[in-house]
Order: sequence, then C-alpha cells, then structure tokens
Amino acid sequence: MNRPSLVAPDGFKGSFTAVEVAAAIARGLRAAGREAIELPVADGGEGTMDVLLEALGGERRTATVADPLSRLVEATFGVLPGGRTAIVEAAQASGLHHVAEGERDAWAASSRGTGELIAAAARTGAEKILVTVGGSATTDGGMGAVEALDATGADLSIEVLCDVRTPFEEAAEVFGPQKGADPETVERLTRRLHRLAEAAPRDPRGVPMTGAAGGLAGGLWAHRGARLVPGAAYVLDAVGFDDHIREAAFAVTGEGRLDGQTLAGKVLAEVATRCRQRGVACHAIVGQNALEPFEGRKLDLASVTEATTLEELEAAGRSVVSARGD
Repeated sequence: MNRPSLVAPDGFKGSFTAVEVAAAIARGLRAAGREAIELPVADGGEGTMDVLLEALGGERRTATVADPLSRLVEATFGVLPGGRTAIVEAAQASGLHHVAEGERDAWAASSRGTGELIAAAARTGAEKILVTVGGSATTDGGMGAVEALDATGADLSIEVLCDVRTPFEEAAEVFGPQKGADPETVERLTRRLHRLAEAAPRDPRGVPMTGAAGGLAGGLWAHRGARLVPGAAYVLDAVGFDDHIREAAFAVTGEGRLDGQTLAGKVLAEVATRCRQRGVACHAIVGQNALEPFEGRKLDLASVTEATTLEELEAAGRSVVSARGD
C-alpha cells in the first residue's frame, strides 16, 4: 500500500481556516488516488488557538473585552483538558479584523483587551496561559495588556507563541503601515517603543520575537516574565508533525501569501525545513506566490501552486499527484 500524503497547511488569512484548506487539498489528493492525512497547522498568529484545540482537545469559553479601539466585543479563549493551561489568541481581542480600514488608528489602538482575555482565562483556574500573537491592530508595546493584568494582581506563567522574529524596536517600521500608520506615525510609534523599553524592568530591544503583535510579546516578556517561543515550531511539535512526516510519502503545505515574511518564522518554512531534513518532498499550495526566486530556493519546495478558492485548492491537490506521476 502506498504511504499516505501529509496535508499540513496554515490558514489563508481573511479567506479560509487551516482546517478548510487542509480538507480541500486532501479531497483533491484522494480524488487522484492518494491517501491523505489532514494536519492543519499554524505559527502563533490567527487560527493558532483553533489548531491547538483541534489537536489537543479542550473547550472554548467566551469573555467580553475591549477591542483595539476600546469598544466591547465577545472574544473566545480555550481551556485545555485538565484546566491548568489556557490558550489566548491576541487577535480575538486586539485583531486588525475588529477595525475597519477607514478607522484604523495605529497610535490609539490598545492591546488592553488581550490582557483582559488573559485575566478571564486565569479566572477559570488556569495556571499557565499560552498567548498566541499575530494579526493585531496594535503597536502599543503591549502596555494595554500589561496594565490590564497588573490591575488584577494575577501571578501567571505566560508563554507567548510568536509568528515573527522581529525585535521590539522594529515593530512599528515592519508592521505599522498595515495597521494604518503613515511614515510620520511610524516614526512616532518607534519613539514611543523606545521610551517604553527604557522604562521597562528589562529592556526588550534587540531580543528576537519581542516585536510580535506590535510589541505585545516584548511587553509581556519585559513586565510579566513571559517566555517567548517560535510559534511554528511549538505548534508542529504539539500536533505531532514529526511522527506523521516519518510515515508520509510526501507533504503538502500552504499559506495565503508566500513572500519574504515566510522565511521569518512562518509555519510553511518550518514545515519545508523539517521535510528537507527527513528527505521528504514538500509541495506548497498558496493564495499568492510573491517570493523572489532566490529566496524560494532556500525553501527547497518540490512545487508551488497558486489557488484562491476551495475548488482551486482541491484541483491543486489533484495536480500535485499528477505532477509526481504517482
């Protein structure tokens, strides 16, 4: 019997979840005669909570918290089996999707709601909080979240799953424009980040991953002693990727946009690296391929196919099998 293929994509931001992408690609592989194992993955950004709950079990809870512009929203967090560990996805409270394009205000946007969501998770009895960051509307160095946590007096073990390696002081320059910041505001935000770093109990500047979510990761690291970990590697370990890839004939991964950021901590790059280390071919199906050819060679992908609908994702799965000649 042929060894199965492993389907391990991230979600396509703003379009499809990792579960939906994996299911569509797997349908195409099966239609072409290949057994497929669906293993949705994530890198610490949006969708990470769903992936971890799918793999590890647990339940969802809700809390009313502040969105980036201090409006009340219902946000979801997860509690893992046993109740000692909870998962808080920063984008649930502080995500860019809460703010319409015309009302984006990178200067005013606050991460307070994320702190409130962490506090809500702690009230369930959880002693350890996994905070997944990415997709935020904020560049406040995490101070909104820190102040909300300080107000509760809670003493928590916090682990932050980061989707980028950007240091604290570069957060505004790298991510500010997509959050509505013009060049002048990027400079103001950067100056503010430097002031916050100078006043913090420990300086997050120059420390990899502290710039994730507009410095939220760095704020939690500096003020709450949070441990920062690469989100992609953490998730792949949690879902048992290495055990699955050992049994696979080949892997198919994917993300919404393949570009330079892919090489800076995204899960597609981590999947490709682990496949290469084990001598397993890795194919990518992406919404858009914007990666320079030289950078693409670093990933050593067997193929890259663009697909923007579920039907195209399914067709791309079939085409992977046809191209391989399996």
